[in-house]
Formats: sequence, C-alpha cells, structure tokens
Amino acid sequence: MRDISGTPSSGTRSASGLSRLSLVIALSASALLSVVGPAHAAPAKDPLPADIPDYQAALNAVKSIAVRDTVCRFLRTPVPTGDAGGRVQALPDTAEPCRGLPAFTIKDPVALNEITAGFVAGTDQPLPTKAVKLTQLVSSLSTAVNGRNATVMLAPTQGGGWHLAGVRDGDNDAAYAATATVGTLVFTEPQIRGWYQLELLTVKPLNDQARQGLDGRASVSLSEYQKLVKARYADKLPGSPYDTQGYSSGNSTARPQDAAPSSTLLLAGGSGATLALLGGAAVLHRRRRAGAS
Repeated sequence: MRDISGTPSSGTRSASGLSRLSLVIALSASALLSVVGPAHAAPAKDPLPADIPDYQAALNAVKSIAVRDTVCRFLRTPVPTGDAGGRVQALPDTAEPCRGLPAFTIKDPVALNEITAGFVAGTDQPLPTKAVKLTQLVSSLSTAVNGRNATVMLAPTQGGGWHLAGVRDGDNDAAYAATATVGTLVFTEPQIRGWYQLELLTVKPLNDQARQGLDGRASVSLSEYQKLVKARYADKLPGSPYDTQGYSSGNSTARPQDAAPSSTLLLAGGSGATLALLGGAAVLHRRRRAGAS
C-alpha cells in the first residue's frame, strides 16, 4: 500500500503568471517523483532506497531463515479452491520445510503504494504525495517452485522495522510494483486490484482492472482520477454507514494489527487472494470483506 504539499497563494494573477505557476508545480512534482519513484532492490554498494524507511530491516526480513521457511510451508500446501469467503486452514508446522524443494531466493522488496483515504474523500489535494501512500513492501521469488510463484508481503512494525504480514500466491503485485522508474510512481487501487502509473500529474492504467477503472481511457489527470475514486468509495470510508454496518472494511490503509505478528499461520482460498498470514487474521478478514463488497 508515500508528500507534495502547498497551496497556490490567493490573489489576482496574469495569464503568464498562471502559466509559470503551473510549470513550477509540474517541475516540483517531477522532482519529487524522481526521489520517491522506484523502490529498487539495493545492491550492497548502492545506497538504500530513500523512500522506504528502515529498508535494511526489510532486507534482513526477506533474507531470514524464518521467512524462507514460511514461504516453503506455503509452497508445500495445496492452494484451497473456492471463492475468497471459502475455507481457511492452518498450515502444518513441519521440520525443515524447504528440504526437497527446488532452490530459490526471495528478491529484494519493493514499495507497494495505495491510494489514500484523504485523496478518496476529496479532503486532500490531487497531488502525488497526497494521493498515494506506502502501505507494504512486496517481494517475489527468483524462480517458480514446482510451477508456483509467491509474493512475500511485509508490514511496518510499530516502533520501526518490518515483519512478515503474509504470503500471496502469484507474483503480480511485486511485478507491477517493480515497474516504477525514475520520474514515475506506481500504485494500486486495491478494491478493484487495479494498477496505475503516475507520471507528473497524469494517471495511466497498467492492467485491465485499471483500464476499466478509468472507463477505458488511456490516461486521465490526477484530479480526474480523484473524482472517479471519490464516486466509487467516498461513501464507504471508515466511519461511514457502509463501514459501520458491516458491509465493508472501508478504504483504510492502516493495519494496526500488523504491529504484533503472532505464530499463527493461515491459508485461505480465493482467486487472486490466496494468503498465508502471520498475525494477519484481521488483514485476511479485511480483504475477504472487501472482496465480497
């Protein structure tokens, strides 16, 4: 699941003054995106990504034996069939879970950015760092294992650092997140699993869900995209009747439950939503409810 701020001063301006102001805003957005754009895998010689706090902790997590063993347990367990509201099962705790599996590594994590509640509500300006926010880090595997790939999801730990939040079947999230380049920002609209690229103040779709989310258009301005998501979700934000009456978990990127991972490991079925979760029953519940709404 990452801020440009600033409001033009009031007063009368000439047309040329407005043009200069527009240029300054665009250049400022470009400069910011150059800083916060891609969350690249960082070789030992390169500086760690400045846009990801405690990135070394994230690297340590994905390279740890505990996370690798969890991924192996996930890959050894058949994926439950059925929809997102189907059966949930505990993963067996086996000794040496990676033994006998083909060799693989877990790639360095990249940023997963999501649209923010303030942007959806229309209370925040349509500016890049107000529109999206870093919510998780995701890593995929270096190679498929027995025909399966997986995405490792890290959540921020309260007080600093990162911990394992879950393992998702497939690698789409990590693949899209990794396409960010200098000068662009990639983010997701998780409610429809749409992925977008933000370049300056222009939003472009990266998958079919995003194209549908833009009504088939090849691109829209960030302000126009804000109007679209506000129409879709503004009445479903946390605290709204839609949320409080239990129809949805709302459009919240906060995951306070992730601050204290437990030893419980769960696996749930569902197309595109298969999860193995550490201390993430609440996250599982959130995504299942969101998928059902």
